[in-house]
Amino acid sequence: MSKVLLALRADAGDKVVLSREEYEQLISTYHNLLMIKTIFERFLCASSSGKKMFSIITRTWNPVTGCLHGCKYCWARKLALTKLRNKERYAKGFIPRLNEGEFKVKFNEGEMVFVSDMGDLFGNFIPREWIVRVINHIRRFPRTFFLFLTKNPQRYEEFIDIMPENAILGATIETNRDVLYIEHRISKAPLPSVRIKAMIDLTWDKKFISIEPVLDFDLETFLGQLMRINPIMIYIGYDNYGNRLPEPPLSKVLALIERLSKSPILVITKTLRQAWSESLVAYVEESPCQGQTHSNGSSEKSPN
Repeated sequence: MSKVLLALRADAGDKVVLSREEYEQLISTYHNLLMIKTIFERFLCASSSGKKMFSIITRTWNPVTGCLHGCKYCWARKLALTKLRNKERYAKGFIPRLNEGEFKVKFNEGEMVFVSDMGDLFGNFIPREWIVRVINHIRRFPRTFFLFLTKNPQRYEEFIDIMPENAILGATIETNRDVLYIEHRISKAPLPSVRIKAMIDLTWDKKFISIEPVLDFDLETFLGQLMRINPIMIYIGYDNYGNRLPEPPLSKVLALIERLSKSPILVITKTLRQAWSESLVAYVEESPCQGQTHSNGSSEKSPN
């Protein structure tokens, strides 16, 4: 294995020997920290202050809508089939659609734009030419950040050569447990292990992970995989819509957050509460019919 000499104190002549892998990891971490600084400088100076799905987002843009993954917890599909069902783009349901009018949209310097929050732009069901049109459009705005989020991140490789530097490539990874995903019929999207590998293999210095809604996971395994992905940001939070998902206990989620927070990765928390099953157990234990009350040490209530 090749070695690299890194001077820590040139005046004292102190040096430390790093492996090539360790050196490249150090450089990657440095660039990620610079990127986080740049993102938030621009975010804080942005003229728009609206908040969408993620707190750093200043606006959303939906050149492509619809998705065929059929995720059990999908709020976008429910919205499209209820409140938005009379809109032209959802008249035929939540099927993939190219929205021509969106390519007239212009973006301001310093904005953080979430692309296609009402669909999955990189799903295998999206034609390549649609994705190319979206990428070509955002290339016109080099001083705007564009956040992509998909459950099919292996498709990023197909477009990596034309992806502009101001793109943040994200993936939703709710758990590391494929068996849990299958048993509970969470989604028809690629399994978590496939997404994890795709994001580890992806050569891009601005990666993003959304662990929302968080599903039960193996702490050490999941932590190690997330560190290998080396994203600049991770969002993590529980389901907000009462879907009775196979959730981890709050203590495990807090442990993951604590461990991740010791790394250079920016960890942003969303909804943190007890798992719905924990709240149910607490309710049963505290029921007057039981003849005694047991405190679970938390004031959190189930949102359901």
